[in-house]
Amino acid sequence: MFIYLSKKIAIPNNIRLKCVSWNKDQGFIACGGDEGLLKVLKLETQTDDAKLKGLAAPSNLSMNQTLEGHSGAVQVVTWNEQYQKLTTSDQNGLIIVWMLYKGCWYEEMINNRNKSVVRSMSWNADGQKICIVYEDGAVIVGSVDGNRIWGKELKGIQLAHVAWSPDSKILLFGMANGEIHIYDNQGNFIMKMTVSCLHNVTGAISIAGIHWYAGSEGYVEPDCPCLAICFDNGRCQVMRYEGDESPVFIDTLMNVASIQWNQCGSVLAVAGSLRGMEKEVNVVQFYTPFGEHLRTLKVPGKQMTEVAWEGGGLRIGLAVDSYIYFANIRPDYKWGYCSNTVVYAYTKPDRLEYCVVFWDTKNNEKFVKYVKSLMSITTSGDFCILATKADDTHPQEDADVESGNNAMYVLVLCNSIGTPLDSKYIDIDPLFVTMTKTHVIAASKEAFYTWQYRVAKKLTAMEINQVSRTRKEGRERVYHIDDSPSGTTEGPLDFAKAFTATRDPICCITATDKTLIVGRESGTIHKYSLPNVALVQKYSLNCRAYQLSLNCTSSRLAIIDIAGVLTFLDLEVRSSSDDGSGSQAGTGDPSKFERKDVWDMLWANDNPDLFAMMEKTRMYVFRNLDPEEPIQTSGYICNFEDLEIKSVLLDEIMKDPERPNKDYLINFEIRSLRDSRALIEKVGIEDASQFIEDNPHPRLWRLLAEAALQKLDLKTAEQAFVRCKDYQGIEFVKSLGNLQSEAMKQAEVAAYFGRFEEAERMYLDMDRRDLAISLRIKLGDWFRVLQLLKTGSGDCDDALLEQAYNAIGDYFADRQKWVNAVQYYLQGRNQERLAECYYMLEDYDGLERLASSLPENHKLLPDIGQMFVTVGMCEQTVNAYLKCNQPKAAVDACVHLNQWNKAVELAKNHNMKEINSLLAKYASHLLEKNKPLEAVELYRKAHHFLEAAKLMFKIADEEAKRRTRPLRVKKLYVLAALLVENYHSQVKTSQQNKAKGKTSEATSALAGLLEEDATSSDNRMVDSAWRGAEAYHFFLLAQRQLYEGYMVKAMKTALHLRDYEDIIPVVEIYSLLAICSSANRAFSTCSRAFIKLESLESLSPEQRQLYEDLALEIFTKHSPKNNHMSGLDNAPEGAEGKLPTCIVTGWTISEYQFWMCSVCKHCALENEIGSHNFCPLCHSSLA
Repeated sequence: MFIYLSKKIAIPNNIRLKCVSWNKDQGFIACGGDEGLLKVLKLETQTDDAKLKGLAAPSNLSMNQTLEGHSGAVQVVTWNEQYQKLTTSDQNGLIIVWMLYKGCWYEEMINNRNKSVVRSMSWNADGQKICIVYEDGAVIVGSVDGNRIWGKELKGIQLAHVAWSPDSKILLFGMANGEIHIYDNQGNFIMKMTVSCLHNVTGAISIAGIHWYAGSEGYVEPDCPCLAICFDNGRCQVMRYEGDESPVFIDTLMNVASIQWNQCGSVLAVAGSLRGMEKEVNVVQFYTPFGEHLRTLKVPGKQMTEVAWEGGGLRIGLAVDSYIYFANIRPDYKWGYCSNTVVYAYTKPDRLEYCVVFWDTKNNEKFVKYVKSLMSITTSGDFCILATKADDTHPQEDADVESGNNAMYVLVLCNSIGTPLDSKYIDIDPLFVTMTKTHVIAASKEAFYTWQYRVAKKLTAMEINQVSRTRKEGRERVYHIDDSPSGTTEGPLDFAKAFTATRDPICCITATDKTLIVGRESGTIHKYSLPNVALVQKYSLNCRAYQLSLNCTSSRLAIIDIAGVLTFLDLEVRSSSDDGSGSQAGTGDPSKFERKDVWDMLWANDNPDLFAMMEKTRMYVFRNLDPEEPIQTSGYICNFEDLEIKSVLLDEIMKDPERPNKDYLINFEIRSLRDSRALIEKVGIEDASQFIEDNPHPRLWRLLAEAALQKLDLKTAEQAFVRCKDYQGIEFVKSLGNLQSEAMKQAEVAAYFGRFEEAERMYLDMDRRDLAISLRIKLGDWFRVLQLLKTGSGDCDDALLEQAYNAIGDYFADRQKWVNAVQYYLQGRNQERLAECYYMLEDYDGLERLASSLPENHKLLPDIGQMFVTVGMCEQTVNAYLKCNQPKAAVDACVHLNQWNKAVELAKNHNMKEINSLLAKYASHLLEKNKPLEAVELYRKAHHFLEAAKLMFKIADEEAKRRTRPLRVKKLYVLAALLVENYHSQVKTSQQNKAKGKTSEATSALAGLLEEDATSSDNRMVDSAWRGAEAYHFFLLAQRQLYEGYMVKAMKTALHLRDYEDIIPVVEIYSLLAICSSANRAFSTCSRAFIKLESLESLSPEQRQLYEDLALEIFTKHSPKNNHMSGLDNAPEGAEGKLPTCIVTGWTISEYQFWMCSVCKHCALENEIGSHNFCPLCHSSLA
């Protein structure tokens, strides 16, 4: 930071000031003094000039009111910013609260204890409570509306100071004897504070000030010291909280009168006078919260009584004798400028991290990045380096872990939008960082580290790996300041040597592409060569440098010392000019040059003799050490090239850092540019070109070339373009020379200068609509192209019109405005993009319409098919693929969407070979999902009846095992049998087709049967297809007959079941037979059934016992003889073996005339079947 005195206001009648306080929010300054003096002042900056902002604007007193009311000397003044109140008290103990009404201050409340005098008053952070302490130990806490909250007398204690904690939970009371006591906000004593900074101090001491920063604008870093306590002997301690056991100690070596934090807790001002001088010198010392000394401000006058910061932290007010002195402060913002981007950092109260803003001033866009413990921002070219402290959450690079050191600091290389490109962990504290196009140099007090950074344009993964490993290749080096490196790269990176102490620490560094300059506190300057660091020379100055800067040729070094004096040092001897007259006169003598109060300077990028510097609130431009007339501004200089200076008003930006404004970036043209422009405008091109010849600079030649172009003076323009090496300009002049008409040339020139509206108007006036259109096409302004195409008379070029529609469609599509894009693509007949838009809009009807409107085999159809697949629309997918003749893709899509039926159907229709594998695949898929019936259906549809039947039998067997409803099991067996019948007929027809016209019907049938026999591995299944169905049919029939009371029929049917023991469980067959026969009183049959049951091995002994008991019970009553005809047991046999059984009644058919079902080939008695419409077994119609 830099500070200088800027203004002095005298108090009338030489009345001495006792106190001063600056309202942070509204900017009022209250000062109190002897004889009841109390004034409220306000400094306002009235300015009409937009560029004159901040400190540069003239400040006048907009308020100067004397407040009447006190009689004795006013000793304490304090502001309540939240409620715009001023509280004052005098030596008689009178307290007055003042309020602002219609621009004037009036008494609001008065209070007088008449007992003692008020020593200190403090409002808490939210302005709700005030604590007042009296010398005699009385404490009063009151509310903002004047009510007393509590009061307390601290016996035998003389109070001198009071302070609230930021959360208003704690009060600190400072005693007259220098002790500090901690109380809670209700006035209960907690403990005494340990004051360690008074170690080995003797004699009486008193407290000069206690200030606890409330964190209203965030903290410089997490866990930052914020409670400052200072004693009149100059000892000071800064604590993190009231019980901090390791505070920061400062010995200011002065007699302290007053202390105060700035608005964001980053600087502590300590005001008083230096000890041990012959005559007292008033000074203000500035420290960081960590005790580092920043600056010293010397102040004239006899006795300084109080210091007060302005709300923005850019000024301080000092009460000295009967004057108020104002000093301007130029803070050390963390900021930089790279490729049109201003990078700056600020703290927020709600976040621990720094908020780093990358503000692209060209497009007015900003990118925000949050960085913990940011130390500095350094920029060069297009890149910037953020130096931060490493915290534990940073994962370290393997290189660091291998070398076993735990790096403390990180250098992050970012581009101009804040994207990190690379980072390095280092062990030395990067107090000073500078960067060139190729190197980053960071220095601590004892050593400096160089890193040759690489910015990858395109890195493969392998190269990235190599880059992270190159730490060992010597692109990073560490040098101790006391070493003399020779430029040879030696050994691995070793931070160990960087910690050796030195008597003469580093205080600043700077570098260009070929030179590195390091300044030391003694005034020694080291010059090293880059990129191989070798010590070239040492220089000695008679001052301690604060900021160094090299010009673009590294020939001259600018030095700003700690007191703000700018001097120069020539590093290269200037060669004498050709005419032999010494050149020192021409370039100015740097040894005699000196400017005071300089706080910023920047060399021009393109001229070694041009630089700009900031002196107080003026900017000077120097050429050959001769100043041009100054410009009033308080901006920080970003960039100086092409005779233009870019400056940024950081003070204004920091007032509202979230919304930077383009007005805060100011461009200044230097005099030669202004003069040339004036000459061209006022005098003419000839004279101007003579002037530029005498003061040559590419920027001036460009100015001349442009002016000559405007006047169509092509010869001068060409010469000027040649002088500023602008090849495009030369070519443009040539092309102008080939044009015939004057108007045409003017239009081309207007377009060249970006005045497109004007150029277009000229073209249209010449009736050259085609040129106007081609101009707009070059600019990509398709909306205007469309307008021009439509407004023209006659028909316009259709291809161009379509191109325009499509370009506008692209414009909307790029911005994801699909609805608008569709309208233009429709007009531009751009089917590819139309499909994409419909897809994005999820307008599948539109997509379908588009697909149907496309001709067959159009290249877009497969893409549309793919779009439909992704949203699961099978039918539309198939249509699209079939239309472009890709049945395979259609089948694959169906499979992908699980539409197997469709897939199989397609495969069949298009005679595709892989239908079998497809079926197998799908069937296994269904079975995996436990959907066997769907698999059967699949095989049936595909006419693979045998496979279907196999599956069906398997299902039926499983159902039977599970003992589910018999009717369901019968249905399943019937279905399986029907599938087998289908299989038979399929084999038969295929044989007939093969044997057409060859042999008789009989042989073909025989061949069919033989083939069937050969193919069917599962003969049992094919032959006895109906056995399962029969078994369950008779099982159900027997029970139905039993329940209907036809005992004889029931028993006969049950006897048939004995043939089906392999299908229906034996227990069930014989149990049913036993019941039916006992109901029919055929006890012989019943007895045989019981014998069978008792001999079953599958029964458990308990079950067998139950059967035996039941048999005993029945057969003790009835003898085991059949009452009716006993021949029922054995089924009668016909001549050709077994006689058929009637499926309606279960009787054996002995007649020659009987009915047979055409489907299942089962028989029934003719008189019995007459009452049925369907076959009782297979349920096929009898019609």
